[in-house]
Parts: sequence; C-alpha cells; structure tokens
Amino acid sequence: MIRALMFILPLALTIYAFIDCLNTPEDEAKHLPKVVWVIIILLFWIVGPIVWFAAGKMRRPPVGGRTPSEWHRNHRHEWVAPDDNPEFLNSLREENKKDEALLKDWEADLRRREEELKRREQGEDKDKGQS
Repeated sequence: MIRALMFILPLALTIYAFIDCLNTPEDEAKHLPKVVWVIIILLFWIVGPIVWFAAGKMRRPPVGGRTPSEWHRNHRHEWVAPDDNPEFLNSLREENKKDEALLKDWEADLRRREEELKRREQGEDKDKGQS
C-alpha cells in the first residue's frame, strides 16, 4: 500500500501542477516562460511541481476577474451578471411588453368567442322556445 502511495502522490501532484500551469495566464508565470515551466514540471517529477507551486506562479487574485483561457480574456465583456447590463434589462422590458400585448389580444379573443358562444346558445334557446 505504501509503495503504491509513494507512486500515486507524486503523480497526482505532477498532474495537478501541470494542469495548473496550463491554466495560468502567461503574464502570471514568474521567472520563466510558461512553456519552460511545463517542461520542468514534466521532467523533474517530484521537484518540478513543488518549485512551480513555490515560485512559478503569482499567488494573488487576477485583476478584473480574468479567466485563465486566452479566448475568455480577449472576449470578456464588462458586465459580470445579466442584471448589471442595462441592454439586457431593456430587452427584458421589451419582451415583457410584447408578452403583455399578446396576452391582452388573447383575452380579447377569448371574450369575443365567449360572447359568440353565448349568442349562439341564446339563439338556440329562442328557436327551441318558438317551435
């Protein structure tokens, strides 16, 4: 059991450090380029990940809530949540107005149909009463 643990722990540490290094933005890797850090982590099995965690990455929260992926950093909008975006809120108001107008139309159509149905029923009652 201890033999397996002596193999699994460094492997897990290496995998975690490798993924952490890949997800770290290039400008947050300290001292060396990120590619060199990946090579160090993979070549120096136990020491590489420990050095990465100790000295390879800036350990502060990223400015502006950046995400690690390059695409997200380049395509990030200033709005964090939908309820912070006035355009989104205006679109909700417009949709709400459209929905209310549609509901009013449906209610008017339903009233009209109910009135027609009542007239028909009253007309049939009159016809039965005359016969």
